[in-house]
Amino acid sequence: MKNRGRRGGPPRIPRRAIALAGGALVACGAVGATMMPGALAEPSAMPVVRDFLIAWQVGNYEAAAGHTTGADREEVAEALGRVRQQLDAASLRLSLGTGVQGSDVDQIVKKGDEADARFTVKIDLGENGQPWEYPGLMHLKRVGGQWKVVWSPSVINTKLKPGQRLAVVTEVPKRAPITDTQGRSVLQEVGAYNVGVYPGQLADPAKTLDQLAKQTKMDGGRRLDAERLLGRVRSAPPQEFLPLLTLQVPAHNALIRRLNAIPGLHFEGTRAPIAPAYAPELIGHLGPATADRLQQVGAPYQPGDTIGVSGIQLLQQRRLAGTPTVRVVAQDETGKNTEELRSWPGQEPQGVQTTLDPGYQARADYALQELPYAASMVVVRPSTGEVLAVSNHGTNGENRAFEGHYPPGLTFGIVSAEALFSHAQMNNTTETTCPGSVTIGGKTFTNKARGEATFANAFAASCKTTLAQLSGKLDAQALVQEASLFGIGKDWGLVVPAFTGSVPAPANDGQKAATMVGEGNVEVSPLAMALVAAAAQNGTWKPPYVLKGQDITKTVQAPAPQSLPAESVASLKRVLKRTATHGNARSARVSGDVAGVAALATYVRGGDNKTISWFVGSDNDRAFAIAVEGTVNTAKLAARFLTGHS
Repeated sequence: MKNRGRRGGPPRIPRRAIALAGGALVACGAVGATMMPGALAEPSAMPVVRDFLIAWQVGNYEAAAGHTTGADREEVAEALGRVRQQLDAASLRLSLGTGVQGSDVDQIVKKGDEADARFTVKIDLGENGQPWEYPGLMHLKRVGGQWKVVWSPSVINTKLKPGQRLAVVTEVPKRAPITDTQGRSVLQEVGAYNVGVYPGQLADPAKTLDQLAKQTKMDGGRRLDAERLLGRVRSAPPQEFLPLLTLQVPAHNALIRRLNAIPGLHFEGTRAPIAPAYAPELIGHLGPATADRLQQVGAPYQPGDTIGVSGIQLLQQRRLAGTPTVRVVAQDETGKNTEELRSWPGQEPQGVQTTLDPGYQARADYALQELPYAASMVVVRPSTGEVLAVSNHGTNGENRAFEGHYPPGLTFGIVSAEALFSHAQMNNTTETTCPGSVTIGGKTFTNKARGEATFANAFAASCKTTLAQLSGKLDAQALVQEASLFGIGKDWGLVVPAFTGSVPAPANDGQKAATMVGEGNVEVSPLAMALVAAAAQNGTWKPPYVLKGQDITKTVQAPAPQSLPAESVASLKRVLKRTATHGNARSARVSGDVAGVAALATYVRGGDNKTISWFVGSDNDRAFAIAVEGTVNTAKLAARFLTGHS
């Protein structure tokens, strides 16, 4: 963001900068006096014009007023000083001439004791818009042998009349909606208050805005920039309501009560579609444009604007909000007589369509809603990679469905099994053993002993020792490459944050065996595992996406789909079907098409022992992953999702 300098006063300009500014003006002008044969030099108007412009530019308004005919020098100085405030200007530059290259218009035209001087004003409006450049004209008169600028508001701008001021009018378009895959809004209408001020009615603007900034910091830890808010208030039309915050009811009731005690604040009740109806961690929320948030979204948004502060609302802020139309106007204090001096048209907002399916979303939310633990669920369409539902329960606003870091436990066996089928000449009927305990590379793995069984039956019985023993049939690199084939650890090109997983290359046999059973340093997100299930069902891993529309997705480089060997996929499907019919996932078997695996993984994080319960599976053209931060029967949760009832 631009460095705005000090509000309400001249910027600090080094002496050299002032000298250069003066030099530029002298270079543009003529000689300092007109020489007549046999006569004394006639004083030129140039020095007065130059000194007036320099004093005005550097903020020495009293000195500038001293070069005018204004009867009340203090009033003239105040009028010049208010230009920066009324435009919330970051800088003001003045130069002699019209600013049109090659123009033959004289800079100063003198007729006897009167003269006209042309100059150029260039004002950086900062967050209000692009620089505003316009031609200026001042009339001069020789008084007592000295040239003086004839004071009038038209010196500031030729269209400015006595009794008028400059103001910046910002017209914010209505925010576009975020919709589901059927084109219906995913936002619900809620009660809210637009909190703002009438600038001309504020007895002490700085005090009011400082108190507002302090109270917003108390509410959420993010503080509005009171100094920049003050600049915005001073530049706004004094008689019009200027909204600075939009607060939802009842979510912000405590803050609303505190703000009610601040003199000068006004509250306008409204109802607006601004709250996510579901998947709030993905859809995101709206909030005030605090200083740190403005660094993310950039100009032309300003302190006090309501902007996206999380999720898609933040990531697609410019598209959803468009950009405001900014107009500089001249108006009297009543605002009735307003004349536009310059305008910069904004961009119209555009809607964003997600891939979320409201039916699947409702089922996912229902499946998790009564759990006593934090939990997340993701549903994807295997044939396309579309994310159909994203549910987070008890995650304190975190989108752990996309960004959670969890050990996958035996659900990672889907990847390990496919690696064995592809690289070790195995299939679902290969005979294996399931001892109660094995030690490999110094690491011991245990489970209930089951003796000899086909691979499919051992997998269905959650035989960790079976996979650990079979790790010897694979080299470490093959296992890592297989994980990559399922998209784990790859850049998905997703437009929202997501953890794609991590499978570090095992350094020894013990680590390789741990990787086979989804332990050690293997980490995944629920989204990553939903995509694993989708690849197992479809035979091809496809990158996920949550937004539709080529104009959005074409800017994101997604990886190409990755096909798995057909024979391996056939064996993998049989293994996962067997697990759903006779193994740890049988509670999810509500139809003949359900396939999947349930698992329980324990791990240590931050010195605490933790448990994560998984279900990873599919049913026709939908694949999903459930992760619960506690011990539960996730296969029953899967059935709850698939049927829509307990």
